[in-house]
This record gives sequence, C-alpha cells and structure tokens, in this order.
Amino acid sequence: MKKFFCLITVLALLLVSAGTSCRRQKVNNAAPNILFIFADDQSYTGLGSNGNKEIFTPNLDRLSESGITFTHAYNMGAWHGAVCVASRAMLNTGMYLWEARELSDLNYSGFVEERKMWSQILSDKGYDTYMTGKWHVRIPADSVFMLTGHVRGGMPGTVEEAYNRPLSENDTVWLPWDKKRGGYWEGGKHWSEIVADEAIGFLDSALRRNKPFFMYIAFNAPHDPRQSPEEFVKMYPVRNISLPPSFIKEYPYKDQIGCPATLRDERLAPFPRTPYSVKVHIREYNAIISHMDEQIGRIIKQLKKTGNDKNTYILFSADHGLGCGRHGLMGKQNMYDHSIRVPLIIAGPDIPANERIDIQVYLQDLMATSLDIAGIDKPEYVDFNSLLPYIENPSSAGPYKAIYGAYMNLQRMIRTDRYKLIFYPEADVYRLYDIINDPEELFDIAGSPGNMTIIRDLSALFRKQQQIMNDTLDMTRFFPELF
Repeated sequence: MKKFFCLITVLALLLVSAGTSCRRQKVNNAAPNILFIFADDQSYTGLGSNGNKEIFTPNLDRLSESGITFTHAYNMGAWHGAVCVASRAMLNTGMYLWEARELSDLNYSGFVEERKMWSQILSDKGYDTYMTGKWHVRIPADSVFMLTGHVRGGMPGTVEEAYNRPLSENDTVWLPWDKKRGGYWEGGKHWSEIVADEAIGFLDSALRRNKPFFMYIAFNAPHDPRQSPEEFVKMYPVRNISLPPSFIKEYPYKDQIGCPATLRDERLAPFPRTPYSVKVHIREYNAIISHMDEQIGRIIKQLKKTGNDKNTYILFSADHGLGCGRHGLMGKQNMYDHSIRVPLIIAGPDIPANERIDIQVYLQDLMATSLDIAGIDKPEYVDFNSLLPYIENPSSAGPYKAIYGAYMNLQRMIRTDRYKLIFYPEADVYRLYDIINDPEELFDIAGSPGNMTIIRDLSALFRKQQQIMNDTLDMTRFFPELF
C-alpha cells in the first residue's frame, strides 16, 4: 500500500512538472499579454541591478528582482554604422545577421506576405499589437502593427554643438536640459515621456477589448543627443563619476576597424579623449537612463493599476550597448562587451523572482521566447531560440556554443564562456581576452606564450560559426596562418 501511494505521489509530481514546462500556463484560461520594453544604446552596465553602483535605476532594478536576468545577452553585430538597424531587423524577423541584411536591403519585399514579422505572428493568433517609439526598420510600422503611436526614426535631431565636447570644464555650450536645442525636446515634451504617455494610453484602452495584447515600447533613450531634465543631470556630479578602467585616449586600430574620428558616434567627444570629457558623457548617459527608468516605472505602475499585470510577461532589453569612452571609443561599432552586451530581463506570473542566469544568449532570442510564452510554435525561418527552457532548467547548457560578432567586413569576433577572440582583417591583427579573469578586456593576451593553441581552437570554432551565419568574408585572405 505504501508503494502504491508513493507511486501516486511521483506521478502527481511529474504531472505538475509537465504542466509548467516549456510553455507558460495560461492565467485564468486567458492568453498571456506581452509587454516588450526596448532601450536604445543601453549597455549591460547601465543598470544598478547589474552591479553599477553609480547609476540610479530603481524601477528596472525592481523588475530584475521580480524576474530573471540573463547576464550575458548579446547583439550579433551590424552591416553598417547604424548598428540599431541590424539589431532591430534581426529582432523583428527572427533571422541571423546576414540573412536579415538581405531582407532589409530588399525593404522586406515579399517577406511580410510569405512569412511574418514578430508582431504579425502574434496578430495572426488573436493578439492586439501596438507599437510606439523608435522603429528604424525598413518597412512602415503601421503595416505590421495593428495600432501605433508616435513612430520615431533612428535618433532625435541634433546640432553641431553636441559634438566635440566638452573641451574644458568651462565648456557649457551644450546643456542637456536646454529645450531650444530640439532633439528629445522637439515638440515641447521629452520623447521618453511621450512614449510612456502613449503606452499608458494603450493600457487603458486595452481594458475595453477582450483580447490579449503585444506591446512594443521602444525608447530612443539613451541614444545621443543625451538630453534629460536638469534634475536628472544634477543627480550625477562629474566629481562622483568614475573613469572606466578601460579608458585610453585613443584606440590604436580605430581607423582600420571602421571607427575613425569622422564616424558620427566617435565625433561626440574630442580627440584625444580626456578624463573630463568622458566623465561628462557618462554623466549625461546615466541621467537619460534614469529619466527613462522613471518612465518605465510609470508604465509598470499603470499595468498594475489596470490589473493586467497578473497575466502579463514583461521583457526588457536594449538593441546594443555603447562605448562611452571605454577603450577610447564613444560608439557601439566595436566587439567589446560594453558595446555588444545588453541587459535582458524577463518577468511574469510564473517566472522565478530575483534569479540570474549566466549562459550566453542573443537579445533577439526574446522574439522566440515571446512566441513560446504565447503557446505559438516558432516558424521554421526563425533562427533564434526561446529562453524558457533555460529558465525552467537554469543549470542546463545554453542554446549557443559560442557568440558570433561582426561589424561590416572590418571586424569579426567569437566569444566562449572563457575567451574572446577579435579579428581586425584590415589591420592584420587579432586580439585575445581571458574574459573570466579580465572582464573589462584590458589585457590582450594574443601574443602571450602558449596561447596559439587557444587562438587556433577559437578560429576553428569561428569558421563553423561563419557557415551557420552565411558569413562570406574570406578570412584566409587576411589570416592564412589561422584559416
């Protein structure tokens, strides 16, 4: 008899486990809502919950505490200087870098009929789909979303005074709260506040419709021109800003890797970089993130007020990171973690609270994850993977043996849990970092005795990644000793 009851108990536990695996259970038999919040240029370091003690992000920190943080999420790269275009193309099509480029070059001709973008897949399954903020995908947002708010371009308008500054502590030509400069202030109200206003408006209107919703809430912040109200800037006195450990005056290979002084992002601070100029840019970066964090808090507060939080999954990430003076680089057109690694948080009704998962993933995995949450089979053409299996089994190996990175034909990268190998074809240089012992990527150990075996193994792994990605760059032309 005891054996019988033990057997019944085991079967019951298995049934409970099966009921919570892979697909999220519906709450009150209703399809779950999905709220996707997307930042622009926010590095993984731009969150207090990720260990930055100098930035104030209370709402995102609380979101992290209420759910899962994937600590090592990456953007795969870009085919030109506007890295956000490639990132968003991959996110909305579910396809890897070079396939997404081909679709983008064709303005997605035929794609939205023969296949479907992220929002269209959900719409076809009965979701109301809504988008506001930055789009930057080469197809009109209102052609793939049912409802839209203000659809913004790649960045707010800027002026020449926003560049090559500050030249000294007396240089106050540019002030982030000066509304006469336009940019985020164009129209009279800060764009981040408008994004929050419109998201709140949609949440209110959703109460009148008996349908699940997918919200794509895309801030332009913290992209430059980094403008925010004066009180947010004054939260960060320059004297309290720490200089990044990787600060240098000028990156030695900047011209050969596509980051010359003429590149728009790199023009923001003067050459050579100075400690003061970098601290001012970090100050303004932190300020606009804190201002955006406040707007995100308003959205989440309204979600709870409507009662929809009980059946809503919140996904938060950014399209890529930013140098902001690290390694002498101001932009995101490089393969260092500060520029390719982003925050990634998932919270929802049955997501474990305050947990962190260290496997390497791509931020674009959020598309497949949202389909898994909704109980929708991933289309065959979607390359990226759902993260739900790794939430349910955090100790399992991740979906990727390595992380691939590329910037035009000027940079390539392979990253494992232990090492990162960066190739600069035009400079005839490769750089190796031990990212376990050197997370700031300060020490290039490519020339250290005994490391050639590591480099050859990583090069072989990269060659396999090239095949997976349909990357046609002939590496034998540049590094015959490795390829």
